[in-house]
Formats: sequence, structure tokens, C-alpha cells
Amino acid sequence: MAADKPVDPGPRPTIPFDYLAVADELHSGRIKVSDENAASEYREAGEAIEAELEALLDEVGVEETAQSGAGPEKTPSIEPDAIALELGLADAAPADFGRLRRAFALKNHPDRVAPQMRQLALTRMQVANGLIDEAKRRALAKAKG
Repeated sequence: MAADKPVDPGPRPTIPFDYLAVADELHSGRIKVSDENAASEYREAGEAIEAELEALLDEVGVEETAQSGAGPEKTPSIEPDAIALELGLADAAPADFGRLRRAFALKNHPDRVAPQMRQLALTRMQVANGLIDEAKRRALAKAKG
């Protein structure tokens, strides 16, 4: 029977170079990269990233305050009443809560703000999510009762 015969996998693949030799060559110091060459590549990569960021910001309609000359913005409030007003919860229908949460996150998520504003943004997101969740609970209780 053919099933009893071992299958010959064919020739084993060979590695065309020795990885340890490459690592030794890199660590030997014989390969030199000038500081100016590295700085030039860094600048070029930064310009490409900046152009891509500007295109993305234009696409979503966000203006950069640093380039628009608007100056420093007022620090956003973490007060629940101010955030509820910003969310527009008073006039919102229960079906709008998901849209409100996403719109608020688009503007205020910690990953979308400057590093020095991340803790404030995190607090604002937590307060906003709590307010939206509470508004949902009230809307459900009102619908049931």
C-alpha cells in the first residue's frame, strides 16, 4: 500500500547566509553611518509624516491650532455639568447617545490630544461616558415605567 511508505519531503531549504555572521558584522563597528546621513533621513521621514498628518486633518476637518495661529486654547472643563452641556445630553434622544459618545471621543480622546493634556482628556472621557451611561439608564427606566 502507498500509505505505508514514508513521504519524502524533498531537499531541505538552506539559509543563504549566517545570521550570526551578520550580527557580528553589525556590532563590529566596521559599518559606519554618519550623523548627518541619519539626521537627513530623520528629517525626510518627519516631513513625509507631517504632510500625511496634514492631509488626514484636512480630510476630517480638524484645524491645527499651532499652525492656524489661534494661540493656546482654554483648558477644557472636567465639571460634569459643562461636559453634559458640551455633549448636548439635555436635547438628545436615546438613539443619539452612541453618536454623541463617538463625536465627543473624536475631539477629546486621550490618544488624540497633546501628551501634556492626556490625563485631562482621560478624565473628561470618563466623565462623559458616565454621563451618557446614566442618561441611557434613565431613558430605559422611563421607557419601562
